[in-house]
Amino acid sequence: MMPSDFAFGPFVLDRQRGLLLREGRPVAISNKGLRLLEALVGSPGRVLTKSELMQAAWEDAAVEESNLSVQIAALRKQLGPTERGEDWITTIPRIGYRFVGPPAKEPVEGITKAKTWAAERRPSVAVLPFVNLSGEKEQEYLADGITEDIITALIRFRWLFVIARNSSFAYKNKSLDAKQIAQELGVAYLIEGSVRRSGQKIRISAQLVQATSGKHIWAERYDLELTEVFAIQDEIAERVAGAIEPELLKTEGAQAAARHTGNVTAWDIVRRGTWHFHQVTPENHLKARELFRHATKLDPELPEGHLWLARVSAGLVAYGWSDDNPADLREGVDAALKAVQLDERNPYGHYSLAIVTTYTGLFDQSISAARKAIAISPSFALGHLVLGMALLFSGRASEASTPIENGLRLSPYDPQNFVWFNLLALARLFSGRAEAGLEAAERALQIRPNWWTSLEVLVCCYGALGKWDQARRCAQQMASVARQPADVLTPLRIHNPVWTEQMASSLRRAQS
Repeated sequence: MMPSDFAFGPFVLDRQRGLLLREGRPVAISNKGLRLLEALVGSPGRVLTKSELMQAAWEDAAVEESNLSVQIAALRKQLGPTERGEDWITTIPRIGYRFVGPPAKEPVEGITKAKTWAAERRPSVAVLPFVNLSGEKEQEYLADGITEDIITALIRFRWLFVIARNSSFAYKNKSLDAKQIAQELGVAYLIEGSVRRSGQKIRISAQLVQATSGKHIWAERYDLELTEVFAIQDEIAERVAGAIEPELLKTEGAQAAARHTGNVTAWDIVRRGTWHFHQVTPENHLKARELFRHATKLDPELPEGHLWLARVSAGLVAYGWSDDNPADLREGVDAALKAVQLDERNPYGHYSLAIVTTYTGLFDQSISAARKAIAISPSFALGHLVLGMALLFSGRASEASTPIENGLRLSPYDPQNFVWFNLLALARLFSGRAEAGLEAAERALQIRPNWWTSLEVLVCCYGALGKWDQARRCAQQMASVARQPADVLTPLRIHNPVWTEQMASSLRRAQS
């Protein structure tokens, strides 16, 4: 199997994230050029025919051979000469091309994510889970909720690269220094804080740390009535953004304000619900839905109540935990539309509409909603991920890989990434890249071992590669794993009968 990262000369080719780095800095390269480089670097010293390279870059599309010549010329220019003054890619007349550099090194495990995110060319920040100092476990949701509110507010700054919620929360209750966390997440800044609640009083402390030096750039403490908590996450977000880049704040800060109604009771209930939602079990999802429903009744004008109700409705259907799929999806669509109506600038609202309409089979609407979320916040991981899901389920496998890869790059530690890696595996498999699909399927199983769908996808990838011994072992493992009556792939199975039969055929052969 080809490694995720190739190192040659001053370059690193990061296949998972679709980047070519030169001494840690990104090299401008087209998607077709990246695919050609992957094929060439992956076969050092071997002559690749023109047809092989055209298949790698354009798959089965009908293109002129001159397009290959143009892409190779551009690659040579972008790579420049080797240390010996030669081209990295040499022409073999009338046959094809050959990569003349030394064999690519083993997978580059030592390359930190910091280099990857440096490629974004935007100030990067992670908001670590705020510490609950109340001494009461029941108040944990309050600290988590305030952390999420700050992340949401920061995401609205289009020029600021913000690590997704679930990646930040992977560090909850872990004793690591700021520099180590920042290296692992690949960010320049960290926001740390704490929350202490006593009756109707709340104290929030927050600080912005420059990761490489550990220097405290900004710190503040807020003593508030609980009814004032709605204003605070935006104030913190503005001050952090201002400390990172004052000039950008002048032009972008006006769009950062989140819309809240001031009803602290409904807000409090939503935050309790989000805690249950992120546990990803049937019981917690049902409890979360109950709380979100309560919040929308208490305060119908609070967007968060509606968008979370939409998200949990989609989750219940996707994971096979719903007792009435049509009713839950209707409730989810209505809630998502209400959330978007109440706060059109919130990317989470558009994401909630995208995910729930994906499971209703309204793919045009889900694709449009996902793209709207990305337009509002280009670093919003869930927007990219749900766009890839909608494209895949609608039968557009070749278009689905890139947005899913982007989403996984933006949120590498999300506990639900086992779902997204499986979707990436299928997108690659059904677009003729079974080897790359197998790599993604194996990543999915590492995150959530013994998940039925991950094993099924592995069987399909092994089968496509003719590795039936491995496929049979996966099939044997599936026999001991419970399967839900519905799963995250249900829309794909319904709307893509050819793919469904291909998967079923692989599974039947592996089980025989």
